[in-house]
Parts: sequence; structure tokens; C-alpha cells
Amino acid sequence: MAVGEEVMQEIVKARTDKRQYRRIVLPNSLEALLISDPDTDKCAASMDVNVGSFSDPDGLEGLAHFLEHMLFYASEKYPLEDSYSKYITEHGGRTNAYTSSEHTNYFFDVNSDGFEEALDRFAQFFINPLMSADNQKNLLSDGWRMNQLQKHLSAADHPYHKFSTGNWETLEVRPKAKGLDTRAELIKFYEQYYSANVMHLVIYGKESLDKIQATVEDKFKGIRNIDRSCLRFGGEPCTSEHLQILVKTVPIKEGHKLRLVWPIAPEIHHYKEGPCSYLGHLIGHEAEGSLYAVLKTLGWATRLGAGESDSTLEFSFFIVDMDLTDAGHEHMQDIVGLLFKYISLLHQSGICKWIFDELSAVCETKFHYQDKNQPINYVVSISPNMQKYPPRDWLVKSSLPSNFSPDTIQMVLNKLSPENVRIFWESKKFEGHTNMTEPWYGTAYSVEKISGSMIQEWIVSSPNENLHLPVHNVFIPTDLSLRNDHEQANCPVLLRKSPCSTLWYKPDTMFFIPKAYVRIHFTCPHTSESPETEVLTKMFTRLLMDYLNEYAYYAEVAGLFYAITQTDSGFLVTLVGYNHKLRTLLETVVEKIASFKVKADRFAVIKEMLMKEYQNLKFKQPYEQAMNYTALILRDHTSPWMEELEALPHLEVEDLSKFVPLMLSRAFLECYTAGNLERNEAESMIQHIEDVFFKGSNPISQPLFPSQHMTNRVMKLEKGKNYFYPVEGLNPSDENSALVHYIQVHRDDFMLNVKLQLFALIAKQPAFHQLRSVEQLGYITALVQRNDFGIRGVQFVIQSTVKDPAHIDLRVEEFLKGFETKLYEMPSDEFTSNVHALIDMKLEKHKNLREEAGFYWTEISDGTLKFDRKESEIAALRQLTQQELRDFFNEHIKVGAPQKRSLSVRVYGNSHSSGYTTDKSSPVKPCSVKIDDIFSFRRSQPLYGSFKGNHVKL
Repeated sequence: MAVGEEVMQEIVKARTDKRQYRRIVLPNSLEALLISDPDTDKCAASMDVNVGSFSDPDGLEGLAHFLEHMLFYASEKYPLEDSYSKYITEHGGRTNAYTSSEHTNYFFDVNSDGFEEALDRFAQFFINPLMSADNQKNLLSDGWRMNQLQKHLSAADHPYHKFSTGNWETLEVRPKAKGLDTRAELIKFYEQYYSANVMHLVIYGKESLDKIQATVEDKFKGIRNIDRSCLRFGGEPCTSEHLQILVKTVPIKEGHKLRLVWPIAPEIHHYKEGPCSYLGHLIGHEAEGSLYAVLKTLGWATRLGAGESDSTLEFSFFIVDMDLTDAGHEHMQDIVGLLFKYISLLHQSGICKWIFDELSAVCETKFHYQDKNQPINYVVSISPNMQKYPPRDWLVKSSLPSNFSPDTIQMVLNKLSPENVRIFWESKKFEGHTNMTEPWYGTAYSVEKISGSMIQEWIVSSPNENLHLPVHNVFIPTDLSLRNDHEQANCPVLLRKSPCSTLWYKPDTMFFIPKAYVRIHFTCPHTSESPETEVLTKMFTRLLMDYLNEYAYYAEVAGLFYAITQTDSGFLVTLVGYNHKLRTLLETVVEKIASFKVKADRFAVIKEMLMKEYQNLKFKQPYEQAMNYTALILRDHTSPWMEELEALPHLEVEDLSKFVPLMLSRAFLECYTAGNLERNEAESMIQHIEDVFFKGSNPISQPLFPSQHMTNRVMKLEKGKNYFYPVEGLNPSDENSALVHYIQVHRDDFMLNVKLQLFALIAKQPAFHQLRSVEQLGYITALVQRNDFGIRGVQFVIQSTVKDPAHIDLRVEEFLKGFETKLYEMPSDEFTSNVHALIDMKLEKHKNLREEAGFYWTEISDGTLKFDRKESEIAALRQLTQQELRDFFNEHIKVGAPQKRSLSVRVYGNSHSSGYTTDKSSPVKPCSVKIDDIFSFRRSQPLYGSFKGNHVKL
């Protein structure tokens, strides 16, 4: 094919997709997919380089990952360090990258007016990068312990065996000991592997395809092509010694897991036949008769997933993953036996054409009516697959199995045998009973061989349960027609209001797909009376989901999703997906709530699950702990999880049986319906729910008393005071400390909102550059806005092993002092450019129904009800002057400002325990207030007024 010529075979796209696509190949052999979307607000790009951790040199584990971090610091054309990320941030975008076994992917998005220069800056990293080598401290390992153990127990001469993440030891200590210069090795790696002919680029732009093509040819033609051959890593990662093994391993968290792994041929070579999709669909099914339903009924498992994993072009694995209960842990052999019984059932039943056709139909509907995604996510989903699939299937990938081939499916099914299996079994109960340690994460484990005949015994002795294939799926939508094309409501309208409920309705005027979104919040004052009632409400929502699972799983397979979750003041029922059968599912959910009875066996399982979840909260990252404490200090009527954990062991079936009728006895329903629904459908749905709960001679629910309507109250910190709360981290073996430095500013107001947002936009990248890149305080460093029910502020979030939180707090203040100068010296055109970037971000349209519903639901649940927020804030921004922003900074943000309200939550890890002692006992500085007890503090503070609880008018 001629270079630069577009492919004649058309790229398959969804029926609802109005975008245009074109494939081009540049003279340097770089292959690119261009996407033109005149309606987009954001543009995006993703460059996939066909090299990853499998190519790490021996003794330099993690080099490919390290290069991914180092490459984007500067280039010869743009030598100022971090200027790329500064440019992207100032133009309303974000940037990131990742490394996998055979790919490194770099991507960004940006407001459309900044796209051309952003592309130029991006391209330069692949033409003439300047690599910094100062940031090795940032490469903290991710806790992928089980995955690394799977790799460790494979052939040592296969790249799958390698440690892919890298750390200080592999990239600094060991190379230095051998006299290697890591930076020189990094450059050598780049020069050896980064070549245009193994790169794939996806560009998502607003302009015409011709204009995008001209830009891409101009910007990317300078990438050198050394004609590098595509790397292939042949051979099986698992030899016979790595099969038929049972690996017992000790996790960090509470809970038991079981994973069965079989090496298989990669599905990519048969993606139209979809063997793994078919087998994963059946083995991972959750409806009545499925393996999971049986294990759940026996009280042995609480989660099961099945499908292909860790696939490359040369090898792959089929994995079945389970979370077990304590009882399940004691029946591991029975569980493995039942799984092989189900596999045997699949052999006996033969490969069923009707199941494949049904799956194929579901996949086709899903593809053609898919939600539009954010451009950055869209380009990243395409670029890594361009090397694997022919161009016509770049968008479809493996999502449309269409060729029924029983032999292909049978070939993979035959691999799922006792002779081919690797079993990984994880539990704290193995502590002290293992004899080996994985070298990178220090995971304790032991290995024993298991023969086919042993597994055969497990199969024979496992219980005789009625395992069978799923039945025909009644939830597959057949009516995909569009409603309400005459509706022109640009924001939600209050359709009806009664003493029992309010109904907000937003017809689809943007997306034109046959989907709907329904959300019903049951406000029940009894749920938040005590830690006990909080836990009982959580138990109630979990049990409901548990009871509905076998029925509603069919809906999920067919693209109709539901969730029932606990909230601060009740519980939330959400349904989203194809509207055709949505009402059927909603009525079943409502009926289950109304007729709720506690099943003792399921209560015990859910209680055990919750116990473990609460116990595992102490393993949350320190910055997450700091965020939790911040919310606990600021939000009235919130209880700490430790109190809930204390209450949980004493709760029994009778407690929940008594509580649920009481909980439902007083209720108010706040409802939001959106998408492909008529007004009368929305009204009749909600009328039906009201009838179930509030009608009849002995109704389940009564309307709330006026005094019971919910409010959201937030602590009003005192002006001129710096509050701080020092606390030890919950996990004594975690070295990390964390700081949340929060500055409270105002109660929701359009002009103050945009001043705060503009400050956050301008300060975000300098804060990251100074505190992370220059001072290297921690890998997690962020400046983000905070909104507590309409009370607005900004917070610095930093996690560090290097310095303790009190020291980092001082560094944040130093940053703010330095930033003050930047704000005063900022040229007026830079100020204007930042204002325009923020306006562009606000003009960004919602991409799909979920995103739109999320925006409007926040307004409803906070009680702010400012549905025209974007337009009003844009109007405020257009009026804002540079001096007003400086005045805002001086009044609310500046260190020592008399109006400033701040709160520092300091979580001390084990490497800074002496700092904690000092912080607790040191004399408090003037204008500082130490919080010793959160609840005494909360009781002593004034509160902001609540937006929630005020009457809304029709």
C-alpha cells in the first residue's frame, strides 16, 4: 500500500457513531488513526509504543516503566522541565502513561484551541527527548502481590517471569553496585526500541480529517524509523513443573481468595469466534443453576469472575477468581470439585448455538448503542490494539463474536483440565505455614504438587448440586426505538411533588440512544440515628442486592444495571441501561424492598463480609485515611467506621428484622428520571412506588414530619485559625505518612466559585512541580477542589515516606508564599488564557447519560438545585478581573490572611512515629488550634446553613 494512502476497507463503527475515521501511514512508517468529531470540546491523542517490561534488560527490572516516567520531562525543542504538563494543565487537559508487558502508552487531552501546540510538544518526546534522571524515588511499587507471584512461579528464562514495575533497588542500588549508569541505560533502551514503525498513534480532533492529517504529517514526520522488527516472545511461560500446583499464600488484608489458572492459546487469534467470551460468560454466570449461585447457596463464595487474562500474541491464561467465606475456605477442595463438575457439564452439553447467538446479539446491541466516551479514554482504548487487529476492526476489537465455531470453543474448553491447572489460594490462615518468599513483594507462600487423580477425588467427593446452563434471557431489549423527540427541556423539570416524593424529569435531548436512568433516594431518618442503625442499613442494602442477584444478573448481561447503596440519610436505588425492560426490573426491586425478610444463612455471610471489609479499612492508603478524617471533622452527623465495626459483632437477625419496618415507617422519596422515557412513563413509575409504600389500609411508610426532612450541615471553621489534627496511621507496618491541608472558603456562590476554581487551575501544576518534582515529597501529590454539600474549598493532598506531615504542612505554606509572587507577576495574557481554559472546560458537553445524570443528581442531593450552574459561572468568569483574583487570594488563601480558615489532617506512618509524639506534645503556635477529639470539636463549632431541606416549588 502506498505510504500516506488511507485504507480502502472501511473501519467498522457503531450505527449511532457520527464521527469520521481515517487510517494513514506516514513516510517514516508510523501508522495513525485519525478521528474527526466536530461536536467535541476536548481533543486527545494516544501514542502506543510496541515495547514494554518484557524487554527490560536483566538486572534492570522496571527500566521500560522508568522510561515511561522519565520521557515526558523535557525535549530539545521545549527544554523547560515540566513545561509540557504545565501547558496541558493550563489548557484544561490532563496527561498520563502506562507500561504493560509489550506496550508503553502515552496519552493526553486538552481544550480544542490548545490542541495543535500540545501535539507538537507531545511529538517532540518521540523525536528529541531530554531525559531527567532525578525521579527514581517516585517509583514506589504497586501492591500487585498475587500477580507477581504468578509470574514468579513460571519459567525463569521467559520474560513473563520478570518483575515489571521496578523499584529503587532494581533501578538504583543494584545497577550502581555493578557500575551501571541508569540514565545511560535508559537512553540506550530508548534508542534501541523506540522506532516509528512500531508506534501506533490515535488522534481525536475537532477539525476535518484533511486538516488533522496535515497536522499529524507535519508534527510526527520527524520520529526516526530504525525499522525495528516487532518483538515476539515465543514459548510457554509455564512448563510442566509450573502446572498441577497448589500455591498457598499469605495476603496483607483479611479474606480468603481462590484463583484457578490455565495456560491457553490467546483468543486474539480467534476473536470472531470468541471462545473465551463464551466460556467466561458461562463459567462466570451468576443466575440460578450457575456455579456461583450454587457456591453462594452453600455459603462458600461471595464473588466469582471468569475469563481471559494476561494475554499477549503468543500466550494467554484463562482465570477463575473467587472470594471465599470462612466456610468456603474450609471447603476449598469441594469448590474446586464443583468448578470441574461445571466444566464437565459444558463438555456434556456440547457447545450450544443458541447461547452463542444470544451472547452475539447482546454484544452487537452493546456495540451499536454504546455510550460516547471521553476522548482521552477512547483513544487509549484503541491505540494498543492497532498492532493486533486489522484496521477494519480497530474499533470493534474482540467485542463482536459472530462466527459460531464449536471446534474453536471446544479447543479452549479442553485446556481447562485438572492436568493443566495452577491453583492459588490466599488466606491469613496460612501465616506461619509457608516456607518460601517471593523476592520482590516479600509474599510468603508454599507450593505443593497436585495430581489429576487428587482433583478427581475432589470432584467425586464434592456435593451433588443441580448445576445447569442458563435459560433464555428475558431482559434482552427488542424495542430500541427513541421516545420524546418533541421534548425540549434543557435541564430537569420538577414533574410532581407530594408529601411522599418529588420527581425530577430530564428527557434526552443530547444522546439519542434507547437508554434511561432512574434514581430514587429513600430518605429514612431512622437510618442515621446511631452507628448500629448505620450498620443495619448497610446490611439491609447488601442483603437486597444478594437476594436479587440471580434474577437481576440476566438484566446485567443484557445491559441493564442496578445498584442499591447506603447513604448518609437512607438508601439509594439506581437503574441505568436500555429502557425497554427497565420498568420490569424496577418493580421487582421495589417489591423486594417492600416484602423484605431476613434470611438467617445469608445474614451470616453478609455479616462476615462486612466484618472483613471494616477490618481491611486500616490498610487503606494513609492519604485516604486523611481524607476520611477530614470528612469526619467537617460533616455533621457522620460516624467513624471504628464505631460501626464495634457495633457489628453484636447485631443479630432479630435486630435487622425489627429495624427494617421501623426504617421504612417514615420515608420520603427523591426521584430523578432521565433519558429515553416519556413524562407519563416517569410519572407512572413513581406513582407505582408511592402506591406500594404509602397506600392501603396498613401502609409500609408514612410521609416524614416537617422536622424530619434531611439537612446537610458542615462545620464553619473560624476565620484566622489554623486547625490541625495529628493522628497515627492505622496500619503499623505502613511507612507512608500523609497530609490533607484544607482551606475552607465559602458557601456556594457563582462568583466565589469561579475565583476558587481559577486559583486551583493556575496553582495545580506549579504545586505538583514544586512539591513532587523539585522537593520530591511524595509520589501522590495533588491540589484539588473540595465541595461538602455546597461548602467550597481547596485541599493539598500529599503522601510521603520522605518527610513527616508537620514538615510537609510547612512546605505547603512555603509553596503558597512563593505562589503569591507568581500571581502578582503573572502577565495579563496568561491570566486571560487561564480564564478561557476554564470557560472551555465549563462549555464541555456531557458525553453520556450517566455523566449528565451525575451532574444533575449532585445539584438535587446537595439541595443547591442550580441546574444552570455552568452558564452562570461562565458569565461570572467573563466579568472577573485579575485584581479580583489577587484580592480573593489575599483574603482566603494567603498564609496568615485574617479571613483564612484552614484545617490540616496529619496521618503519621511508622517511619515518622517520633514526629507524631512531637506534634502531639509541642506547644501550639499562635492562631493554631489542635484538635484532640473530633466529636468534642464538632460539638463546639458553628455550622453553615443547609441547602437541603428547603422547600422546592413546582
